[in-house]
Amino acid sequence: MKTIITHLCILVSLIAFTASAAPRDKKIKPEKPDMEAIKASVTDPNSKFYYPRLMAEYEKNDTALQLEAYRHLYYGYIFQEDYDPYRKTAYSQKVSELYERNKHTRAECDTIIKYAELSLKDNPFDLQQINYLIYALREKKKIHLANIWQYKLNHILQAIVSSGTGINPENAWYVVIPSNEYHIINFMGYQVTRQEFEKPYFDHIFVTKSDSSKKTDKDPEAFYFNIEDILREYNRKNPE
Repeated sequence: MKTIITHLCILVSLIAFTASAAPRDKKIKPEKPDMEAIKASVTDPNSKFYYPRLMAEYEKNDTALQLEAYRHLYYGYIFQEDYDPYRKTAYSQKVSELYERNKHTRAECDTIIKYAELSLKDNPFDLQQINYLIYALREKKKIHLANIWQYKLNHILQAIVSSGTGINPENAWYVVIPSNEYHIINFMGYQVTRQEFEKPYFDHIFVTKSDSSKKTDKDPEAFYFNIEDILREYNRKNPE
């Protein structure tokens, strides 16, 4: 596992999946996202969740945004014209080898910050790039900004895990970016062993504990992700 992820994984998983991640939020109760209602809200200029306004608040580092807003921000992204779930950014590849190093100089951290920020302009919900950004900001002692991005990451993760339990198709987690499936699993301390597509629209991902010494009989063998909306929007924009 990449060094940067190792540094942050435990911190993120401890914060993001407990109520302490957002003390002003109520205890999270799994609830499937009502995509039609979210679409109506994010496309209505009179709605408090109108997407251009919501994204502007997110980008100006507004830490007043709570879980409901993040659910609209994350799931509403799928209804934006530039949405592409399989978009590849060249920026993250430019420093892929840099990410693998055990330690980084200040100049290297500046490079990580630069390309992470460029990558996030292409895909604001690339959780791996947010992870890298937080790491580099902390290494540069830019603690306040790192904490803001940590808040963002925690709430995006909360938005996803609030969509279900992931334990079966009926309670699958909803994602709008396929790579988020692996991000969620890694942040929870698991590694993917294999993945299967189950009709009509589920990714069934089998896992094992990243740290085998912490494995117990109660650990899940797999998680389910609902990608119905990803497939629908992708096929709508890319008809055969």
